[in-house]
Amino acid sequence: MENGNLKNLEPGQKAKIAKISGTSSIKRRIMDMGLVPGAEIEMERYAPLGDPVEIKLKGYHLSLRKEEAENIVIE
Repeated sequence: MENGNLKNLEPGQKAKIAKISGTSSIKRRIMDMGLVPGAEIEMERYAPLGDPVEIKLKGYHLSLRKEEAENIVIE
């Protein structure tokens, strides 16, 4: 898969985090949740209106706002 961002993944697809973009406060919040470069993630599902998105990371389920997902660059 070529680089894109997390919100472009389809449910069931897996990817590796390449980098986190955005302001320092957004980066810190995302990284505090364990979403760091090199981490493997799986898209679980989108809420009915597309926000939030639910992902699986290290056996945990996380919900992210669409704006946060746009800041997570995947490969």
